[in-house]
Amino acid sequence: MSIQPPGVVVVGSINADLVVTLERHPQPGETLLGRTLAVMPGGKGANQAVAAAKLQARTTLIGAVGEDAYTDVALSGLRSAGVNIDAVQRVGTTTGVAIVEVDDDGENTIVVIPGANGQVTAQLVSAAEALIAGAGVLVLQGEIPAASVAAAVDLARGRVLINLAPVIELDRTTLLRADPLVVNEHEGALVLAQLTGAPAPSGHADTVRALLSCGFSSVVMTLGGAGALVASSSGVLKIPAPSVSVVDTTGAGDAFVGALAARLVADDSLPDAVRIAVRAGAFAVGAKGAQPSYPSLDDELPAAPSEAPSELQQEADA
Repeated sequence: MSIQPPGVVVVGSINADLVVTLERHPQPGETLLGRTLAVMPGGKGANQAVAAAKLQARTTLIGAVGEDAYTDVALSGLRSAGVNIDAVQRVGTTTGVAIVEVDDDGENTIVVIPGANGQVTAQLVSAAEALIAGAGVLVLQGEIPAASVAAAVDLARGRVLINLAPVIELDRTTLLRADPLVVNEHEGALVLAQLTGAPAPSGHADTVRALLSCGFSSVVMTLGGAGALVASSSGVLKIPAPSVSVVDTTGAGDAFVGALAARLVADDSLPDAVRIAVRAGAFAVGAKGAQPSYPSLDDELPAAPSEAPSELQQEADA
């Protein structure tokens, strides 16, 4: 009997996304007319699982949904992408919902109602111990309770990728298991404050260096259209993003994380995995919605621009 190689296991949120398009975002107290409303599958955990599976990583999702009108929609993208959802439990509450507003510039605002995601307890996670222990890469985010994140990390035997979005309070030992920690610039500053009580330095490279000094093995900071920084004991490397037309940024960060996990479980180096992840994220902003916009292996990713030298090399050349 053949033995399957370790895959990607995501422990995280599952939502239905209610996506509203409008000319611009309203000011506080202002009422605007929207243009369209679409109901799509979402949730950071589900998004990242779909992104990994569409790039042919063997992917399993552990989470929870409710028993309501949004359940089938929330699970539809996972089923279509071939994600194993046997460990997704149905609980006696509503399915998680995200209300997403997308303006004409493709920028979004998001309000999340956790619903069943708040019922992803440490006990639910522990029931999937064998799946988590067998994962080549375990992926976690901040849309489930902190105790559940800690329980999953405790069970992991492979690589742990923590995308701390949103930033929640985690035990230092749990957080430092991340290899890599994936954050954007705002989340990176919040994590640094959580660990040190100090404000972040003014520069992105200095912020990721400061995070490394806290004890992380590696840190990836996403910078939107500017690409990403990869920080490890080898230094800080800037990975630029392709130049693309932006239709909708919803879920682009999750496309990045899912692609990153897919390439790490395939034994790419962290910089090489980030190179693919940046291109996957750039692909995703070219279409509406989260999961429907993610690339498969049949899709041609935007061409990567020339890469900047590492920060350490720049300093040496100065």
